[in-house]
Amino acid sequence: MPVKILVVDDEVLMEEMIRMRFRKEIRRNVYDFHFAISGQATLDYLEQEEGIEIILLDINMPEMDGLTLMNNLKQKPYLLKIIMVTAYGNMDNIRASMNRGAFDFITKPIDIHDLRATIQKAEEELNQIREGEAARKQLPLTQQELAKTDEKARYLEELDHFKTRFFTNISHEFRTPLTVIKGMVKQIKENPDQWQDKGHDLILRNTHQLLDLVNQILDLQKLESGKLQVNLVKGEVVSFFRYLAESFQTLAELKQINFSFQASEDTIWMDYDPEKMLRIFSNLISNAIKFTDENGKIEVNIEQGVFEEKVGQASLPVLQITIKDSGIGIPEEKLRHIFDRFYQVDGSSSRKGEGTGIGLSLTKELVQVLDGEITVESQTGVGTRFQLTFPISQQAPQEKNQGIKDSVAELLEARSGDAEPQIVPAITSTEDQPRLLIVEDNADVVTYLLSCLNDQYSLLIARDGQQGIDMALEHIPDLIISDVMMPNKDGFELCKRLKRDARTSHIPIVLLTARSDHASRIDGLRRGADAYLAKPFAQEELLIRLEKLMAVRKALQARYSGAQPSLLPPSKEHEQEDAFFSKLHQILEEHHGDTDFSVPRLCRMIGMSRSTLHRKVHALTNKSISIVIREFRFQKAIALLTSTDKAVADIAYEVGFSDPSYFSRIFSLEYGTSPLKMRHQNR
Repeated sequence: MPVKILVVDDEVLMEEMIRMRFRKEIRRNVYDFHFAISGQATLDYLEQEEGIEIILLDINMPEMDGLTLMNNLKQKPYLLKIIMVTAYGNMDNIRASMNRGAFDFITKPIDIHDLRATIQKAEEELNQIREGEAARKQLPLTQQELAKTDEKARYLEELDHFKTRFFTNISHEFRTPLTVIKGMVKQIKENPDQWQDKGHDLILRNTHQLLDLVNQILDLQKLESGKLQVNLVKGEVVSFFRYLAESFQTLAELKQINFSFQASEDTIWMDYDPEKMLRIFSNLISNAIKFTDENGKIEVNIEQGVFEEKVGQASLPVLQITIKDSGIGIPEEKLRHIFDRFYQVDGSSSRKGEGTGIGLSLTKELVQVLDGEITVESQTGVGTRFQLTFPISQQAPQEKNQGIKDSVAELLEARSGDAEPQIVPAITSTEDQPRLLIVEDNADVVTYLLSCLNDQYSLLIARDGQQGIDMALEHIPDLIISDVMMPNKDGFELCKRLKRDARTSHIPIVLLTARSDHASRIDGLRRGADAYLAKPFAQEELLIRLEKLMAVRKALQARYSGAQPSLLPPSKEHEQEDAFFSKLHQILEEHHGDTDFSVPRLCRMIGMSRSTLHRKVHALTNKSISIVIREFRFQKAIALLTSTDKAVADIAYEVGFSDPSYFSRIFSLEYGTSPLKMRHQNR
């Protein structure tokens, strides 16, 4: 049987070259070549043609490039070896294709000997896979063994999925503080008087965030290798946990959360590891604060109890710590997974609060290292209750001092970013500055963006995607900068919603995100984003991107200012704006002669508020809606003046002016000549 090879390339000469160079192999029935000229044609072909084993795939193609096609092929149950074809020396494309599972690559111009050798290598590996599959099918596996094999395969697939999401999230967790640190260093250098103190605080807090994240990852690595040491000391733990709880009190108050701490005993002495207890307690309290809304409640209770699990054994005193919140809760079907490595209850890019999926896993493993237990109860919309149980012993050396305060301060500094009060700049009434909406849930990133943009733009701030959509529809800004990973609605959804709404479809949107991979960029651009900027970014790059988008807006105004819809050149890019412009002109065409026709009436007919319609029309034409109506009437008047002998007064009435004298006066001011002179000049 010949090896079936699908060649995907939009160059029409590729098929001729392949058939000529492989004519001997084709005649001998060694290879059976098939051809497609686009990504979508490839997907359609694979649905119909069975047995394709090797794909020779060009990276650079219109509509759907080779890398995007590879992502789509991953979703299909095909056994394929993909050989990528790319321009010589384009290492970014080569790395991207290999990371997505390409078998190998060759460069253009194609060396036929290299191509032949690469195809043979792919063929040999396919033969090895077939032989392995055949051998596996001959094994006398029992149903139980098959079930275990399938279960293991599913587990590995899920683990791979969780790891991929973990690395995506951890990239976001690193890039966000790096954006602030990098940006504020520059601001302090250029504007020390303005940013010395505030910039220092932002840099310090975000440095602690990075350190906290690195420490969690290192602790996990030590746990896996069995090298995490337990450093027990004997100390008084009620005062220790009271100090920790009071340290988090300020964070809770910033979110207007009622935070309480109670203990059944004034003092409890026991052996404990202060650093690990700090990590356990802070992870659970931070989550409680993160997922509890304003006016919610968090209760911490410490008590000494007795552990009697096994009959016939002596009762052991235990320390019980209960942390209860009135937050969003955890769905029942996901509750049993919350301590799994890399697992997140909400893995979407619109989840509430950032995270990597390792915090609770690390918490449980630290609890177990200390011979403790952790349990959880939760109900969606009601809240969550964690209970920690640790055995009480008093055999370790006496704690000399409470040296934990510096560590507590660092952790609080690292986790205080989301609780920082948001400063929202007032909307200025001047039209001199473009109005820019920032949609970002990280307060420190917002502060940095304010430092970059406050002098050049009138700024609005939204803290999540849904609020961003609402504010965009209310204020109709000139530009939008949006993060991708946000609560309620992510940046992709925001982009999709606003670009499909006639009121906001014209607004340029910059997606500002740590998700800088190729697939995310394509996804964002496909949903209508006008630019994609990866964190950490340079201030100059951001300003240039915004400046270029404002230049695009001026080109948009040149397209619609004074133009007739029927004369506009067709444009798929401006399809929605063309439709709005045509609808506006159709209404004016039907009602321009009505002296009672006004802006409020036009707003009702087009389905927009006055302010929304004004900002929409001003964005497209750089004119107010009143001016657009008046100019439309004047154009109709000029057509009548130059093509008929009607009196000027009659023409004034016909185009919607109730006072001919006013019509003549305004006409003269607009065109520098009277209606009668205009008639004589154009005849």
